[in-house]
Amino acid sequence: MATLYTQQDKNSRKTWLLMTVFLIVVIGIGWAFSFIYQSPVILYFAVFFAIIMNFFSFWYSDKIVLKMSGAKPVTREQNRELWNVVENLSITAGLPIPKLFMIDEPAPNAFATGRDKEHAVVAVTTGLMNMLDKNELEGVIAHELSHIGNRDILISTIIVVLVGFVTLLSDFFLRMSLFGHGGGRGGDDRARMFMTIAGIALAILAPIIAVLIQLAISRKREFLADASGALLTRYPEGLASALEKIGTYNKPMKKANNATAHLFISNPFGGKSHSGIRKMFMTHPPMEERIKALRNK
Repeated sequence: MATLYTQQDKNSRKTWLLMTVFLIVVIGIGWAFSFIYQSPVILYFAVFFAIIMNFFSFWYSDKIVLKMSGAKPVTREQNRELWNVVENLSITAGLPIPKLFMIDEPAPNAFATGRDKEHAVVAVTTGLMNMLDKNELEGVIAHELSHIGNRDILISTIIVVLVGFVTLLSDFFLRMSLFGHGGGRGGDDRARMFMTIAGIALAILAPIIAVLIQLAISRKREFLADASGALLTRYPEGLASALEKIGTYNKPMKKANNATAHLFISNPFGGKSHSGIRKMFMTHPPMEERIKALRNK
């Protein structure tokens, strides 16, 4: 019978599967270009690039996320309340104490990132600290520590790099279709046509592809982290109350970004719920459903 913790192995497999698919897709694109331009050098470069990108996303994607979010490290002396909550809950969960970061941002939010539990980071906004009481803060921190314990922080962080890559790839194809030149006999027309079609297709599909990549993690990870966090604190009402307060704040974060949106405990573009087609493409489950699940209503 599946338990909350069987998800750990599943998330590890998802991470390696995603990185493998990325490797194959980039090499496939490189092969297509090498065929069109009749140049094997392009394929060699694609293989090298795919390997480097996977290495880079594994080791440095968390640093990119922190930079994009404007997060700054916080010491125990700077915020003893936060440190004590994180330290106590980490000990209870049997996890190493993660590094703590603060985001100077009025919107209440938080996220966890890192490649594993030994190199994990928890970041919270100043707005979250100002809005929540101790029990609610414990609920949010327990949620983020559950992401670390459930081993879904790596795949969530790697996706930031992959979403950025999809956007850059779209821009590259469009520019090459306008300014690029083919090589070899008859290569110009064939290459230009391929670039134009690929550029237009990617420009249209890039936002959808980015969202689908994010949804590959599954919104179930938020429900799982909510449930795991409630077990950790043994007080589901703390997190439920925190989510209620967070959900009332509908203004977007100053540094809200599509690439990092799925990392946060709440949608950084605003807390309003959606329905129909828009609900299908949300990176977070509706706040009302999460609160209902925690309160078993």
